[in-house]
Parts: sequence; structure tokens; C-alpha cells
Amino acid sequence: MANTSQPVRRTALLAGGLAVLGLLSACGSENGTPPPSHSARASDAAPSAGTATDPGTAAAAGTPSDTAGSASASARTDGRCHTSELRAAVGRLDPGAGQRNFPLVLTNTSERTCTVYGYPGAAFVDASGKQLGPDPERAPGSPETLTLTPGASAWAGLSFSSPEISGARTATPAALLVTPPDERASLKVEWTAGAVPVGGKASSVSVTALEAGSGP
Repeated sequence: MANTSQPVRRTALLAGGLAVLGLLSACGSENGTPPPSHSARASDAAPSAGTATDPGTAAAAGTPSDTAGSASASARTDGRCHTSELRAAVGRLDPGAGQRNFPLVLTNTSERTCTVYGYPGAAFVDASGKQLGPDPERAPGSPETLTLTPGASAWAGLSFSSPEISGARTATPAALLVTPPDERASLKVEWTAGAVPVGGKASSVSVTALEAGSGP
């Protein structure tokens, strides 16, 4: 009998222990989610919480002020002036000692502010559009970036020796083509100032860098 009661008692103790573990497990489930599950939820929440500080989101949030700054900068200047935004004119003759000098004037006709820098191109042409004489030479100078608000002008000096004095071969152009700096398209201006040198030793024509204003 003594040998038979010991296995019974062991079985009873084992069953009791399993019952206690079952109760503890049930209590843990009722009291809340274990720590590993909490960690998972925090990780899931991180992207949503971090959206406000995400670089892309932060940049988008700054867009209104950035746009305002860009608009303000655009109001000041928006790159170089294009040919389509300018009007060209030849100013009044400014005679010198044996020289004939004319201001070539570029005026901003657009509604925006733009810039010009350097030397304009110039070419005398006949009625058919054929160029007369060589391209003008660039006179020494120190070009500066000029800001042209709508309606503002810049000018460059076009000069050559008086043909009557120099004895150069001459021709009478129908027009002067003026090309703004860094542009390919030209502006055509009627030429009414008579003969210009187109050949010979004293036939050179020079042009200066652009300056602010409409003439000397």
C-alpha cells in the first residue's frame, strides 16, 4: 500500500501545479498585453509620429515662405534680358575729333526686371540683309552687370572714323542689326545717319561695353 500511494500523490501534485500555471497564464492575459507587444506598437507608431519631422515633409511645410522669397527675388531680377524683351534704338550723333559716335540703346520693354552684361553685337546691312563691312571691334573696358527694371535702358557706344577724313571705302546701310549680349536673335534698327566705312585701312568700327542709361 505504501508503494501505491506515492505515485498517486505525485500525480495529484503535478495536476495541481498545472492548474496553478493555467491560472497565472489567464491572469496575465486579462491584466494586459505583455511588454513585447507594447514594443511592437511603439515601433508601428514611429513613422506616423515622425512624419512632421521627415525632411520631405519639412521642406513642404516651408514652401509658403520659400515661395514668397522666390517671388521677391523674381521681382528684383530674373536672369538676363532676352531679345524679345528689348527694344533697340540708335541715339543722336555725338561727333568727336574726326570721329562719329552713336549710342546704341537697349530698353527693357517687358514687365519684369532683367540684366544685361558685356558688349552688344552690331552689324550694318543693306536692304537685302547682307552685311556691310566687318564686325565691330570691342573697345577696351570693364563690363558690369546692369539691372534693367521695366522701361529702363542701357547703352553702348558705336564709333568709327569719319569717312570724309579717313578716306575709307564706304556704303550706306539700310539698317543696323543689334544683338543683345548672350543672345542670338537681333533687333533691326533703321539706319539714317549716312555712309559708314566698310573697307580700307581706316574702316574699323568699334563698340563699347554697355553702361546704364540712354547715352553719354
